Amino acid sequence: MELGDKAVGFLLTLTSLSIFTYYTFWVIILPFVDSDHFVHKYFLPQEYAILIPVIAGVVLLSFLSIFVGLVMLKSKKKKKTN
Repeated sequence: MELGDKAVGFLLTLTSLSIFTYYTFWVIILPFVDSDHFVHKYFLPQEYAILIPVIAGVVLLSFLSIFVGLVMLKSKKKKKTN
């Protein structure tokens, strides 16, 4: 495995772990912290904890559906030419 592949893998793992830690703290621990505590300024309002993953899921499913549709159309065109 190339050094570049390892670096990209490490970067993706580090990014995923950071996002998971931030989201877990935001959703599970932050509601139990006093609302006037300074740590609240580093997080978005709680409503976004649900809204952001839902929007990301809808976007991901949309792109996957479009990709599968395009592949099916391309496959159908290929069969007609043969």
